[in-house]
Amino acid sequence: MKEMMTLKGGWNVKYNYAVGPTGTRFFKALKGEAKIIAPKCPKCGLVMLPPRSFCERCFVPIDEWVEVGMEGTIQAFTVVPVKFESLPDPPYAIAYVLLDGAGTAMVNFVKNVDLSDLRKAAKKLAIGKRVRVVFEKKRKGTIHDFHYELLKP
Repeated sequence: MKEMMTLKGGWNVKYNYAVGPTGTRFFKALKGEAKIIAPKCPKCGLVMLPPRSFCERCFVPIDEWVEVGMEGTIQAFTVVPVKFESLPDPPYAIAYVLLDGAGTAMVNFVKNVDLSDLRKAAKKLAIGKRVRVVFEKKRKGTIHDFHYELLKP
């Protein structure tokens, strides 16, 4: 077998992302009202987070919005052990949470969890555990305007 050569490389790309009318409505509600709102399909009733302009099941445009609950259930989680640019120092936890009233899960940070013992942390963050949404005091209209915290068992 011939020896393979590898080269080191990296990406450092800054950009602006156009969120469109659907994202704008969602982020304005986060910032101005400390609410999580989601589009609801007029055909099947699916409530989607993160918000989408069209139903992912029926492929119909959506114009109805509903407020979802401030608590939810962990569907999946991970503890990130390495540093990524523009993200918190590790370790930190993120989870996909199905908020009450939503039909799809949305990812965000889970804060105030002791991550020093990963086995214990995994039991606390297990699928099916309940969390609540906590809004930041100063909101900017980004996904970082809120995070999840575990509810007491």
